[in-house]
Amino acid sequence: MSAPNPNPGRLVLVPNTLDLGTDIEVELGEVLPQAVIARAARLGFWVCENAKTTRALLKRVDRLVPLTLPLQQIQISELPRPPKGGAARGATAAAPDLKPLLAPARAGHDVGLLSEAGLPAVADPGAALVQTAHAMGIAVEPLAGPSSLLLALAASGLNGQSFAFVGYLPVEASARAARIRELEVFSKRHGQTQLAIETPYRNDALLGALIEHLQPGTRLSIASGLTLPGCRCETRSVQQWRASKQPALGGRLPTVFSWLAG
Repeated sequence: MSAPNPNPGRLVLVPNTLDLGTDIEVELGEVLPQAVIARAARLGFWVCENAKTTRALLKRVDRLVPLTLPLQQIQISELPRPPKGGAARGATAAAPDLKPLLAPARAGHDVGLLSEAGLPAVADPGAALVQTAHAMGIAVEPLAGPSSLLLALAASGLNGQSFAFVGYLPVEASARAARIRELEVFSKRHGQTQLAIETPYRNDALLGALIEHLQPGTRLSIASGLTLPGCRCETRSVQQWRASKQPALGGRLPTVFSWLAG
C-alpha cells in the first residue's frame, strides 16, 4: 500500500452566482471577486451537483481568466444523488462513500467544490463532502462570494444576531400552515429571524400562505432575484402586506422569505 502524499491538496469551496434557472446571466466579475475567478481558473479537479452547469460556469471563468487546462481535460465529478423516493420503508439508506471524490486531493491536487448557486455546503449537499474532507485530514479553504441567505438577512432589517434557516416548508396547505405557526411561536419566544426558501414556481403560493397565517404584527421580508438587475428586497408587517396587493414573484427568480415575530 502506498503511503499518503505528505503534501495533500485542499478542498476549495468556490462560490457560484445566483442566476441559475433565471433568464439573466450576470457578469461574473460583478458578483465574484477577481481572486476567486483566478483561483477557479487554476483548478483541474471539481466536485459538483451537475457537471453540465459546472462546465457552463468554467466557460464564463475562461472568458475573464483563461483556464490553466483545456475544459475537456478538467475532471468534473458529481456528488451522489439521493435515491428516488427516499429509502425503502423501514430501512435506512447507507451514506455514500465520498472519499473517492477526494482522491485527487490525497494525491496533492486542489479540488474545487461548487454549488449550483451561492456558497457550497450552505443549504447545499456539498456539506457532506466537507465533512469527509475533515475526517480525512484534508484542509478546507472557503472562498468569498454571494450567499442568498445572508444577503437576504442583511437586507431585511430583521434580527441578524439570532437567525435560523428552516429550508423548505411543507407543500400541503394544512401542514404548511401548521409549520408557519410553529416557527412564528419559536421566533416570538426567542426573538429569532426565520428564513425559508421555495422552488421558484411555488414562490407566490408560499408568500400567500405566510401573509395568511402569520400574525399581523410579525414582520415579513421578501428578497427576490438577489444580485440580479432589478432585485427586490422589501420588509413590511403582515398587516401591511394584507392591506396591499400581494406582489407577483413569478416562477423564475430565486426568493428568500424571512420573518420575525413581534
